[in-house]
Amino acid sequence: MGNDTTVEGVLFEGLTTKPVVALFDQDHTSSDGGAILLKACDEALDLTALLAACLVDRRQEGKVQHSLLDLFRQRVYGLACGYEDVNDAARLKHDPSFKLLLDRDPLNGSALPSQPTLCRFEQTAGPRELLQLAYTLADTVIERHRRRTGGRVKHITIDLDPTVDPAHGQQQLSFFNSVYDNRCFLPLAGFLTFDDEPEQYLFGHVLRPGNASTKKGCIALLRRLLPRLRHAFPKSQLRIRLDAGFAGSELFDFFEAERLEYVVCMAQNSILLEQAERYMQPVRDHLAQHQEIICRYGQTRYQARSWSRKRRVIIRASMVEHPGREPRDNARFIVTNIRGWPRHLYEQVYCARGDVENRIKELKDGLSIDRTSCSDFHANQLRVLMTAAAYILMQELRLKARHTSCARAQVNTLRLRLFKIGAWIECSVRRIVLHLPTSMPYADDWWRIARAVGAVPT
Repeated sequence: MGNDTTVEGVLFEGLTTKPVVALFDQDHTSSDGGAILLKACDEALDLTALLAACLVDRRQEGKVQHSLLDLFRQRVYGLACGYEDVNDAARLKHDPSFKLLLDRDPLNGSALPSQPTLCRFEQTAGPRELLQLAYTLADTVIERHRRRTGGRVKHITIDLDPTVDPAHGQQQLSFFNSVYDNRCFLPLAGFLTFDDEPEQYLFGHVLRPGNASTKKGCIALLRRLLPRLRHAFPKSQLRIRLDAGFAGSELFDFFEAERLEYVVCMAQNSILLEQAERYMQPVRDHLAQHQEIICRYGQTRYQARSWSRKRRVIIRASMVEHPGREPRDNARFIVTNIRGWPRHLYEQVYCARGDVENRIKELKDGLSIDRTSCSDFHANQLRVLMTAAAYILMQELRLKARHTSCARAQVNTLRLRLFKIGAWIECSVRRIVLHLPTSMPYADDWWRIARAVGAVPT
């Protein structure tokens, strides 16, 4: 532990049958003893090594103490373990578990990079390096799932979803957005779903200015992604699923030129509402007679003024009630080129994109991907990509936990159950031993996951 660690104790009297004394005096211990699983997942993917290789080291060689790989790994592992701020480095630089994660002797190894060193590191990446980082991140995810599935995937669904990232000051390219009533960024997150698997795998997260339109960067992102997917999965049908902000002639033309299946929500207008009327009236009648809201589904052919041709539009007719208000019509529309019954396309294909919202919540609540408080835009994009890398490792861990009670656990739960374990670390000439508590509630799950990531029984 560092010299600034608290060693003064406290005494609790009257809480139990005997007085209780608490002392911070245990050397060679860590509260993140289970995080070795994280490193095992990283080694299997080779993720941080590939990403760090995209960065150019412009430091004077004689003054370098920590490699770019060490700096990158410390930030990624720290984010995964819940230490989202660079300031946390001051408290972790002597932690034996984090020294172990960075291939140092956990007891006698040199201290980890400090907060100022990590701050300078975050300011080093330029636009070309960030672009290469984004490419490598997507390539690693695609290759991982090509190996996992053997390339035998019938269809791959691409979800692109914008989200809001409130600014924490005067960050470069953060602008006031009237929709969110705040200065913010508007990042675009991208996910892949293979066949009907329950997990959506993050492949990219692009930070965009606060005044960006929903569609900004969508086509450019897809032009880089689609050739990679087709090379890895040549027999798979590619499908894209988007919210209403993406509806537009240029995107539909692009999807059709690229032979993509698409299902895209569309905002209502007077013509579509007129087409939906024949489905809305039976819904109103049923509510009036039975005091019950139902849904009716239908379809029509529709061509907006800017569209090159007519397209199929699925109609969902329903109503919505709020306490103290009269029921009102609630017609929804999706544009698609996929064959199938309207109800199936809406409920089973389009509505499944709601799971993406859970992944974004994990990124924000579990990993603080919106902690973009650097003044420089490129530094914030680097933070976002490092957080995305941490999430990919957590998704890999969840994949390895598929036969345990952690199979569908959220990031915060995975961290609490598997990483936050008090450990006493012992070093000898031959090996390093992590002494974990026998009373750890999820010891069996931890053991099974360790086996899944390559550990062998002793």
